[in-house]
Amino acid sequence: MNHPRPAVGPDLRISVVICVHTEDRWEDILAAVASVRAQSRPAHELLLVVDHHQRLLDRLTEHFARAPGGARPPGPPPAPLRVLANAGPRGLSAGRNTGIAAADGEVIAFLDDDAVAERDWLRHFAAAYADPAVMAVGGRTEPVWESGRRPLWFPEEFDWVVGCTYRGLPAGKVRVRNVLGGNASFRRVAFDLAGGFTTGIGRDGDRRPLGCEETELCIRISQVLPDAVLLIDDRAVIHHRVPAERRRFRYFRGRAYAEGLSKALVARSVGARDGLAAERRHTVRVLPAGVLRGVRDALLGRPGGAARAGAIVAGAAAAAGGYAWGTVRARAKPTPLGPGPVGDRSGGPAAAAHEGAPA
Repeated sequence: MNHPRPAVGPDLRISVVICVHTEDRWEDILAAVASVRAQSRPAHELLLVVDHHQRLLDRLTEHFARAPGGARPPGPPPAPLRVLANAGPRGLSAGRNTGIAAADGEVIAFLDDDAVAERDWLRHFAAAYADPAVMAVGGRTEPVWESGRRPLWFPEEFDWVVGCTYRGLPAGKVRVRNVLGGNASFRRVAFDLAGGFTTGIGRDGDRRPLGCEETELCIRISQVLPDAVLLIDDRAVIHHRVPAERRRFRYFRGRAYAEGLSKALVARSVGARDGLAAERRHTVRVLPAGVLRGVRDALLGRPGGAARAGAIVAGAAAAAGGYAWGTVRARAKPTPLGPGPVGDRSGGPAAAAHEGAPA
């Protein structure tokens, strides 16, 4: 089967998609947009996808439709910005698929609505796509604790709980099984061949903090395109805000349990061998080393050591429990799963969505 040759080079167009769902993050959304517009390598366009929240949709449309006052700063004009309504069911996967369908770039990058990208974020992404085999590139996500510092009990091995890069990921520019969704980019051709994000996995407006939609997508891309290269370049950095409620042990345990539920869905979608390979390595190699580190710190009288060791054990147990229950539930009452549509860029609800002028 002949696949189209991916676009490479300095003319590569990168569309950026930011999915939003609540007015509570208004200032965060504006900061995320500002960080994209300040990139050293400009984005081709910026798409804000609003998840079934009419008031937020109207507010963002009005805000970005206002004519900017004063003279423009020197340099290229800011990337065009459009505000779109999620054209699918409620949830992050459908919101991302709406952005993919509306995007015009050869590469589509995703940024969390409560994160800001460093100035060279897109430049590092673009450089990685010089290799036409590269189908996805992710970066490093650093936590910004709202309280001002990391809780002493919170182990770095579980920073994925708050959507950040965790201890155990390789450093540098390396091949990985999957990128992390809040700081990631994909070639459009990957979506054309493998489909979009699967609805039924990941955040959907429910109170339970599910995830793993990007893991399932990356595994599916590698299954459809066995020669595909997926990378993380830790120079492509974003800073992700961690609100106070997410530093609590109750959230930590609940998020770990939800991750187990999500992994059960991933395993059902793409198979347990591919769906759990990285998790097995992390559990066997990284987590025991973290427990030993915590015990050592406790014996040396360093604060938080015993608590970190205990949190690793509790987090692993919660994730295992979630996976077990998710597997039983999936067998008893299967949830329909499937990649969302992303191919229609000329019509339908996404194309008819609201558009705001560049601010």
